[in-house]
Amino acid sequence: MVTIQLEAEETRAAPPRKRGRPTSNRAALIFLLPFSVLFVVFFLVPIGYAVNESFYTEKRSGLGFGTPERVFAGLDNFAKVFADGGFAEGVGRLLLFGVVQVPVMLGLALVLALLLDSASARFKSFFRLTYFLPYAVPGVIAAIVWSFLYTPEISPLTDVLPFDPLGDGAVMWSMANIVTWTWVGFNMLVIYAALQSIPSSLYEAAELDGAGGWKTAWYVKVPLVRPSLVLTGVFSIIGTLQLFNEPMVLSRITSSVGKDYTPLMRALQVALDSNDRGQGTAIALTLAVLAAGLSYFFIRLSAWLTTRGVNR
Repeated sequence: MVTIQLEAEETRAAPPRKRGRPTSNRAALIFLLPFSVLFVVFFLVPIGYAVNESFYTEKRSGLGFGTPERVFAGLDNFAKVFADGGFAEGVGRLLLFGVVQVPVMLGLALVLALLLDSASARFKSFFRLTYFLPYAVPGVIAAIVWSFLYTPEISPLTDVLPFDPLGDGAVMWSMANIVTWTWVGFNMLVIYAALQSIPSSLYEAAELDGAGGWKTAWYVKVPLVRPSLVLTGVFSIIGTLQLFNEPMVLSRITSSVGKDYTPLMRALQVALDSNDRGQGTAIALTLAVLAAGLSYFFIRLSAWLTTRGVNR
């Protein structure tokens, strides 16, 4: 009887616990409010504004000298984007750029991270900082510095190079060199951080199995840092499609880089030089969708290779 009475008292005492939930919910909402406001103001509102602008265009009467009138254009701006030869050439140029530059950069970052993580490495802090320093240089400044090194009249490099780094056939790879120099340290740091999280027991097991340094790196370390490689790969794909600083700086010193060399430069040219903000924002949105699609394809491809047992 005493037990039944105690259970009845606990049941009657249960309701006051529910009264505490609204207070905790209000506290959570207060903590979420600053992020939510910034997310809406600086992320959702600009995207919504860009989407809205892409459905409008400006028309002028009187042989183009009349007052511009903003009219609804529907999907006409996107149709112009897909019919734009300059945009298609820029996308093709970046795809070729990414297919070559991204694997080279990530491969170099992986090698540097493995070297830093090896047991025989010395002065790790010094080399880690040295590799990372180029990332601390702003992209525009790095492009300006390399543009001086590419200029034949003032650079000592051009005297030893068998080709003109600013020529039609080499200027893209000169940009790839700048991008690789800037970003390989950042990617190396991401991969190196993943290497630090691998349990030491796995290395001890590999050593007991007779695995040397190369086999341990290939069969233990590389498979376990695959998520970091995928992450840096997605970042690199998005960054490649947003290539802007390097071609914009080099376009000032060589005629091999035009004003519409990349899709972002094409969007800027259409929006400002041609005063067509609608088509400019349509180019930017199309590029964003393309970046999302390529990133999704890359993630699915990586998952498929994992299921097939490639370097598992």
